[in-house]
Amino acid sequence: MAYRAPVAEFRFILEHVAGLPDVVATERFAEATDDVTAAILDGAGRLCDEVLAPLQRPGDLHPARLENGVVRTSPGYAEGYRAIAEGGWVALSAPPEHGGMGLPTALSTAVNDMMSGACLSLQLNPLLTQGQIEALCHHASDEIQALYLPRLIAGDWSGTMNLTEAQAGSDVGALKTRAVPNGDGTYAVTGQKVYITWGDADFMENVIHLVLARLPDAPEGTRGISLFLVPRNLPDADGRPGVDNGVKVVSLEHKLGLHGSPTALMEFDGATGWMVGAPNKGMAGMFTMMNNARLGVGAQGVGVAEAAFQQALAYAGERRQGPTPMGDGPIIGHADVRRMLAGMKAEIFAARAIALSCAVAADMAEASGEPDWAARAAFLTPII
Repeated sequence: MAYRAPVAEFRFILEHVAGLPDVVATERFAEATDDVTAAILDGAGRLCDEVLAPLQRPGDLHPARLENGVVRTSPGYAEGYRAIAEGGWVALSAPPEHGGMGLPTALSTAVNDMMSGACLSLQLNPLLTQGQIEALCHHASDEIQALYLPRLIAGDWSGTMNLTEAQAGSDVGALKTRAVPNGDGTYAVTGQKVYITWGDADFMENVIHLVLARLPDAPEGTRGISLFLVPRNLPDADGRPGVDNGVKVVSLEHKLGLHGSPTALMEFDGATGWMVGAPNKGMAGMFTMMNNARLGVGAQGVGVAEAAFQQALAYAGERRQGPTPMGDGPIIGHADVRRMLAGMKAEIFAARAIALSCAVAADMAEASGEPDWAARAAFLTPII
């Protein structure tokens, strides 16, 4: 059975449970009318059903691979990503002043949920880009924003998050990647990062890495970490991707699933980078991206659960194994099978409602500036 986006459920939760009408009533999000919301959800549903869901199986059967230093992606992924980018789905909640639509995070969370159920391996790419967009909006200089945000928002370039090293997993403060000033406002970044989701792709014009690294005189631990923007290719005077920047994929991880999503070991060899935020304050910028990803990953879990439920429901309606209380039919005729399916559906509904309520709280915090809304979003984020 192919995945089908539960568009009607999103509409119900947003309107009657999560509180999207309160968001639309604010001046900041007044353009997210009922008609606009319906069009967004319907369009995303069609994209997921018709374009992304058919890529799920090919991505697992034909994994991303590293070939002569180039990450070759799964069949159809280039076309699938282009449909995402050209449809404006990366830009849904991005700031209008840089080319985004400026719509509520609640809508982008719903769309990310759908995309995750359809093809999580591919959806991971725009999810990381959306997180990087938010981090740059809050912490990067005007010059960096002007050059990078329009291209990230348009989906021409993608973004990654580089924290973990072989010896520095949960202990981020143990990282060894170094950033040495070049004397011209840029830095030479050297080190390795592991488990980098979508570290590269053969269909991307450029890949922009946000990298945690240490300055030469930085204190030990997390107090001495700075954040750097390091492009795969250095933009030329016109902003087009130019020469290689000393960034390469060393290897790709072999995983139990998500084979279509290349998880890379990245090497930075004196790569030119630009500091984002203040020296030794890099964790603040990275936490902005990570917090965006926390809500996004929560929605991914709901989307995958939805896909699993749909598979289970279809199987229960087809699988025959002896007589049931309802006659000689499929196993859904057993009351206990229906109980299990109903329990799955109820848990998914509740989790989806929490995710969308969290996104609504974030939208209300942005629109109203009221601390209670921000506190509610902070409370719900680790729950989802």
